[in-house]
Amino acid sequence: MFSLGEQGPDHELGERYEGTPARRALTGVARLAAAAVAAGVLVAGLALPVVGGGGAAVVQASDELNLKPADLVEPPLAEKTTVLDAKGKPIAQFWDVYREVVSLDAVAEVMKTAIVSIEDYRFYQHGAIDLEGTARALARNLQSGGVSQGGSSITQQYVKQVLLNAAVTDKEKKKALEASYARKLNELRFAMAVEQKYTKDEILEKYLNIAYFGAGANGVEAAAKRFFGVHASHLNLWQAATLAGAVQLPTATDPEGGKKNRQRLLERRNTVLDRMAQLGKITPAQAAEAKSKKLGYKGTPLPGNCTASPYPYFCVYLREEFLRNPAFGKTEEDRARLLYRGGLTIKSTLDPRMQAAAEKAIEKHVYATDGPVASEALLQPGTGAIKAMAASRPYGTSARKGEMSYNIVADTAHGGIGGLQAGSTFKTFTLITALKQGMKINDGFTVGSGFRAAGYGDFKNCAGGRIGDPTHTITNDEGGGGFKTLQTGTWNSVNTFFLELERRVGLCPTVQTAKSLGIKRADGAPLKEFETFTLGINEMDPVTVANAYAAIAAHGKYCAPMVITQVTDQAGKVTDHSPRCRQALEPAIADATAHILSGVLTKGTMRAVGGIGRDAAGKTGTNDDQASAWFAGFTPDLAAAVSLGDPRGAIAHKLNGVTIGGRYFGAVFGATIPGPIWKDTFLAALKGVDPTPFTPLDTARFGGCGAECLPDRPTPDEDTPPGDAVVVTPGVTESR
Repeated sequence: MFSLGEQGPDHELGERYEGTPARRALTGVARLAAAAVAAGVLVAGLALPVVGGGGAAVVQASDELNLKPADLVEPPLAEKTTVLDAKGKPIAQFWDVYREVVSLDAVAEVMKTAIVSIEDYRFYQHGAIDLEGTARALARNLQSGGVSQGGSSITQQYVKQVLLNAAVTDKEKKKALEASYARKLNELRFAMAVEQKYTKDEILEKYLNIAYFGAGANGVEAAAKRFFGVHASHLNLWQAATLAGAVQLPTATDPEGGKKNRQRLLERRNTVLDRMAQLGKITPAQAAEAKSKKLGYKGTPLPGNCTASPYPYFCVYLREEFLRNPAFGKTEEDRARLLYRGGLTIKSTLDPRMQAAAEKAIEKHVYATDGPVASEALLQPGTGAIKAMAASRPYGTSARKGEMSYNIVADTAHGGIGGLQAGSTFKTFTLITALKQGMKINDGFTVGSGFRAAGYGDFKNCAGGRIGDPTHTITNDEGGGGFKTLQTGTWNSVNTFFLELERRVGLCPTVQTAKSLGIKRADGAPLKEFETFTLGINEMDPVTVANAYAAIAAHGKYCAPMVITQVTDQAGKVTDHSPRCRQALEPAIADATAHILSGVLTKGTMRAVGGIGRDAAGKTGTNDDQASAWFAGFTPDLAAAVSLGDPRGAIAHKLNGVTIGGRYFGAVFGATIPGPIWKDTFLAALKGVDPTPFTPLDTARFGGCGAECLPDRPTPDEDTPPGDAVVVTPGVTESR
């Protein structure tokens, strides 16, 4: 340890002693020897070579220095964080220093023997400093005229690694490695304290867990897995010798560095085996047999980060949520340090059965090789817990494999790229606003096949701006008009009805309703507040849309999306994380909305797809000329949103004349692909779950119609008056 080279007792000699350089080396080494004398760690009679005035330097240094043990601050080792699914199974890992801390009894005896033999064979006999090794290094350094050899004990090496691992900035790291005798003295002080504080076995355990072995593996457990695909407890002789050899020069012997590095590692392994035989720890025959083995490096991929997770989109969402949530640290830097180095165990909300249901449903309808991409998010009403996130295309960075490196299921804050226009799923917010203002389910009015604002003042945004567009006519997809009610207008997604409804209830109140249910643009920009707001002109992500519909399913209780339910730190402290909820809608209004939306599956745009055998509701959505297609739906137990669009650019690559999932489509609507994906997902995800019914409509408040009944049918007390089917316009199926 006294040399600057940080090398063990058996390194090759450096340059020969050449006068002045040797004297300079002697002066520094003598000072360290004097410090050791002052500390009482050198035994009487230890012969130290003296050159010129070196003896005087020793005496002078010993008078000046008062070396005493100094407590070493030992921060917790940087350790990987493990993410569990809702059932407790590991699904992801995060780290920037890959390490798995293990106890000494979880390390093979042969590994302990190998590391002690090559690094500090008298480890169990000496104190903080190895006197014999130090004296030998001192003599050879004097001969070499420099600092080619050290006498570092395992304890001193542990101290150095602690200081290096505690360094955060580049400046701190350089200081921890600087070639100075002052640093050596400090390390010696710390080593003395460590020897007083811990047993030898405890020190060895700490060293084996902190040491870097190369190939990105920190600690013996990670190294055993990385190099040989085994636990540290299962290492054999030649494997143990390989790791013991790697620890001294982990960069130069890193097997990931190529053929030359592997050859160096092989040579180091054989050196360790020879040393073990020399010390009588193994027989010459055992050494020879082990040396005949090939290197055997497997290069087992280091588990971790989202590309290695079986649920990468969920993993990305959780990672970004952690890094942005002040609950996990004051700054993003603090949160990143905790996530990547804190050794946490994070229990998540992901339900593997529901995830499998979503993945299978998507695979059935959309191929990974298709241009358009389908994505789906499943959330639990009443908690906001994200149960699944799936997409038709794999996550990754390989363009050749057709992978996506962004989270298409989420907003940009959680790794997404900006979302897709949500289409008619936004009509639900206008419907809710009408119910909030006292309209009944069969209130309505007559509309034509086209809508044009009478003036700029017909629509005002929340800033009071007059943004009506009297210069442009908006039509229904397939023409049609007539008298529409809240029910029939919703079931058949009539554009002109919802534009007139939005004009009547107000654009700003409609926007405020949407915001109360967590609606925000996927790109983080302010919502676009134009008269076509109700037609879904804002780009959205499936998580946000699904969660807004989950609030309807939960009787108006909105809960922020959540993916983390519990965090356990390195010390075993458990912190539970609860849903963050608020009442966004009156329960009766939410239940009336669910009542109307349930008809979409049986009498409206989803009638050809059909229901799922239990109470369910939802809304299809398609934006202008099929640039994207959606379905958002729910039961009291689960909510989901499915989007479909081309990530190359939804406007430039519309869903017209396309082949998706092996089938040709002239035009794709919300009920064409997203609706069936939603249905197949729910049939599988809710299999075996007892159905929960919707709360019945409050007919006294919302039943029948009020002031705006069908002119020739004044029956305000009836929920669905006879003849309603007569006013349904089959040709109108979607918004634009």
